[in-house]
Amino acid sequence: MQFYLELLGYLASVLVAISLMMSSVLKLRLINLVGAIAFFVYGMLIGAYPITAVNAVIIVVNLYFLYRIYTSKEYFKLLKVDSHSAYLRTFLDFYKKDIERFIPDYRFAPSEKQLIIFVLRDMVPAGLFIGQRNEQGEFHIYLDFVIPSYRDFKIGRYLYYQSGFFQQHGIRKLLSTPHNEVHAKYLKRMGFRPETDAAGNRVCTLTLPA
Repeated sequence: MQFYLELLGYLASVLVAISLMMSSVLKLRLINLVGAIAFFVYGMLIGAYPITAVNAVIIVVNLYFLYRIYTSKEYFKLLKVDSHSAYLRTFLDFYKKDIERFIPDYRFAPSEKQLIIFVLRDMVPAGLFIGQRNEQGEFHIYLDFVIPSYRDFKIGRYLYYQSGFFQQHGIRKLLSTPHNEVHAKYLKRMGFRPETDAAGNRVCTLTLPA
């Protein structure tokens, strides 16, 4: 029994430590909540009521902020920029390593033929979307990137399902190449379905409602 109690204590400590390394506020709160619950149970089992009391407070605080995250009303806006935008170049340079981690094949060469959109979240340029329509009228996504502190899927849901942007431009089908498992999971979360193109390459597609 003592072994399992110690294991629970170590697990709680590891979860709290991991939560502090999260760049996403949502992930920080969720992991910290699980760690606090583990510490709460640990404190109850060993009779350490100060530990129990402190973590009960932490649990309440995390639940409060998670409630605010999920229920707060935020302002979203799409801002089109051209390929010569100085801010675009600065943004791409600043987040280059992070972009390469998720989309290693991106060439960092935006052109005038491409559609380039910043997704503003409460007026913060939190996401960058770059793509181009092909000859078949389909829209191929080259870059769909969200800065670390806003990776809670709200930007993707707004862009693909709430903004109506693509429908306004007559775009009904989006294509994106899954570059790794993390990217593939994101596309699946956004409603994309895996397919194979004419050349036999793996691609994910999203058909938008009219």
